[in-house]
Parts: sequence; C-alpha cells; structure tokens
Amino acid sequence: MNRQLFVSLDGPKGAGKTTLLEAMTKVLRADNKKVIRLCEKKSDPFRAETMALVNRLARNPSLDLEREVCERLADSRAWISRNVLTKQPPDSIILMDRWYPSDAAFRRMVPFAEILQLNIERNVRTPDLHVGVVTAPEISWARAAARTRGLSSTVIHKLEEHVACTQAFEREIAGQGWVLCRNEGTIEDATRQVIVEIYKAL
Repeated sequence: MNRQLFVSLDGPKGAGKTTLLEAMTKVLRADNKKVIRLCEKKSDPFRAETMALVNRLARNPSLDLEREVCERLADSRAWISRNVLTKQPPDSIILMDRWYPSDAAFRRMVPFAEILQLNIERNVRTPDLHVGVVTAPEISWARAAARTRGLSSTVIHKLEEHVACTQAFEREIAGQGWVLCRNEGTIEDATRQVIVEIYKAL
C-alpha cells in the first residue's frame, strides 16, 4: 500500500460509529496497518462560528439559513481536505468520523444533491470508502439516550425527527452506492463487515 485510503463513517446519533471506529482501529493496527483517526468537528478551525449558525438555524429554521450552514460545512471540509488530509502519511488508512454524507441525515430543506454539489465545487476530498452506519431508529435513539451526554443536540429533539433522519440517510446510502453497515448485532459482526470492505478497497 503506497497511497492513503480515506474512509468515512457517517450515520445518525447513537448508531455506534465511535465504538465501531475504535474496534476497526484495533483490528487494523493488529494487522500492522498505519491508522489515522480523525473527526471532522475536531479538525475544523471554524467550528465555533459554524455551530453559532447552526444554533440560529435551530431557533429560526429557514431555507436560506440552512443553505448557509451547508456552505460553511463544505468550506470547512475543503480546508480539512487541503490542510489536514494532505499532511497524513501516504501509506495510512484515514478513518474519519463524519464527513459530508451526514448532511443527508440532518438537513431538512436543502436537497442532498445540492449539498453534494457544494462539496464537489469546493474540491472537498471524496472518501475512497463511504460507510453508512445505521440501526433501527428506536435502537439508536435508546443508545443515544443512555449515553452520559444523553440526547443533547441542536438539530434532533424528538424520536419522530430521528426516525425521519435515519430513513433519509438510508435512502442516500442506497442511492449513492455507499456501504451499508447495520450495527444492530455484535460490534464484532459490524467490525468484520467494514474491515472486509476496507481490504477490498486496498
């Protein structure tokens, strides 16, 4: 392997992305792979300004404001693409916690095709492997509620919203041809499924 492999894991709240990322990292490193774990929100130097805009959107939803949020997120990803991803070792596997597919689940008014185009126009790096992590909405909602930070979110507040977002996200996974990982069984099963796809991509 002499090039980076960029893998993004996206999915609704409580789908188990972080746990899955940790398990994948352990398996890949045990096989002597160079794994870089990144998180979009922690790599984004403009996160505070973007979240202030997201909070405004939550209080006063509008199409124009939502489009502005999508544009700012795409701008941030373009910055990460240029200034973070390019700095990683050429023979590494980059595991990214969330990337632009997440917009399909959480934006309500702006069509996902438009969001995708915003990212393409800004030369946001396209993952070599998109993994959509989902569960039945009731399962992920219960998991999220059980976490220490609970269901705190500026976007999703009710189970009905979470169900709608999960369904929207699954439609995008199917429509875009991304890898679907159903994380309702054991973490070992989900890990094995994604690891197989990573080795195919390698």
